[in-house]
Amino acid sequence: MRFRATALALLLVVSAVGAAAAPAATQQAEGEAYSGAFVAFETTDTAVSDYAVDGSVVVENVSMQSASEAEGGLDAGLSSVTGVDAAGLSVDSRTDASATLASESGAKMETHDNQRGVVQIRADGESQVVHASVDGEAESESDKRVVVTSDDGTQGTFVVVGDGDATVNEEGDVVAQVDGDGQLVYRQYNGERDEEDETQERMIQNGTATAEVYVHSAAESGGESESNGTSVVEYGQDTTVEVQERSESRINMTAERTESEGKVIITTVSDETFGSADSTEVFVDGEAAAQADSYGEVQQATQNGDNSRYLVRQSSSAEAATDVVVGINQFSERQVSMQSDGDTGDDGGISDADGPGFGALAAIAALGGALVALRRRT
Repeated sequence: MRFRATALALLLVVSAVGAAAAPAATQQAEGEAYSGAFVAFETTDTAVSDYAVDGSVVVENVSMQSASEAEGGLDAGLSSVTGVDAAGLSVDSRTDASATLASESGAKMETHDNQRGVVQIRADGESQVVHASVDGEAESESDKRVVVTSDDGTQGTFVVVGDGDATVNEEGDVVAQVDGDGQLVYRQYNGERDEEDETQERMIQNGTATAEVYVHSAAESGGESESNGTSVVEYGQDTTVEVQERSESRINMTAERTESEGKVIITTVSDETFGSADSTEVFVDGEAAAQADSYGEVQQATQNGDNSRYLVRQSSSAEAATDVVVGINQFSERQVSMQSDGDTGDDGGISDADGPGFGALAAIAALGGALVALRRRT
């Protein structure tokens, strides 16, 4: 009887979890709708629409097409492209912190559930044209960067990393062409971006910054779990970053590159997750990194510097968050640890890297394991 009662309870809990998770990937007649801790959007057979970060929509619609099929429309330049014959779009994979969509044109689009709602559209070896309808005024800052300002003051930036260009077309929308290993990156800000945001964009654009790491608490996403959520954005295809453990006073990660050249890793941590940000110290392979006074010093460290350097800044464009920008002087596999006052050196309070986001299967797996264990005892 105990087993039957537990089985019934498990069924009820699993049903509740399924109902709670439904908004994360709701089937629609035309596609799917996604809702994570920070990001929400809908998909159709050919586009992503209503891309919202913290409830603010700047990008209304994104579609892609192979440049080889759009060449006739490119003869007069990107600014003359007012639309694309959008290729088919389908969900390729989904994790707790990201969703990847594959276009029939060959492009891959990855959305990241983090404080800036980062999107990456990779050409994946082919030349691609991307068209984004926006809710706001778009302005070209260069041939690789376009800034969109919405009516409520929210800003979003499109940045081309690697081969390609971006511009504003005759209708005020964003059009980009990315080639080879190039990608189009989108970052959205909570209000107006500042000079430090622009510096980070430039580092991403020119390849100095090879990855971003975002850490937030479950409470920020309305979850009940005590674990914190993490989101990793890897811009360099030869770069892998993994958050291994974190607590209120420590974040440990492994960063690995196939090339030895130094690079920058940008970490954005919510104040609710990581206390005493002003007293943060960074260690690389157990050795203390030097604190920098400017982004320039961080970048200099990546150019065969004697040691790694880091910069701590309160983020003005991600609500209640701190940016820790680490310039690693050389690469292979490096262990990076960020610590603040109060770290006792033990593992108390440390959780693994899984957290709330686009999925909710961990609770089901745990309950299933408990049921199996109970059955063995009865």
